[in-house]
Amino acid sequence: MDAMDWALLAELQADARLSYSELSRRVHLSAPAVAERVRRLEESGVVAGYHARIDPALAGRQVNAMIRMSCYGPLCVLRSPEVLAWPEILQVDRVTGDTCCLLRIATTSMTAFEELIDRLAPHGQPSSTMILSTPVPWRAVTG
Repeated sequence: MDAMDWALLAELQADARLSYSELSRRVHLSAPAVAERVRRLEESGVVAGYHARIDPALAGRQVNAMIRMSCYGPLCVLRSPEVLAWPEILQVDRVTGDTCCLLRIATTSMTAFEELIDRLAPHGQPSSTMILSTPVPWRAVTG
């Protein structure tokens, strides 16, 4: 990746809805060249997708937490595609140490959160940490 790729990535991360003509104006490159570079970044997997960032609380999911799962073996949540597809689970990270994975979750209420913990229990030992606020909700990857 060169400086132009990083310039394109910076613009796309700030606003993924920019047209190729607007991108070309911002990075001082022709629209066809921009389109080709963006296509290469997509094909190589550097650009993994385009998404809207949603505020879970404003979307009705006020209870946000991180759940550490200590689960190894056949019942581990990482071996359960149906568990990983639960709508309350927003992100899953496999980690090192005495924890198998971290789940970032968002539920509609404390009752729903408690029910989620109960549903996770057969898959290992859940340990939760409530998220009070998110001072850095997202940060662009820069070169």
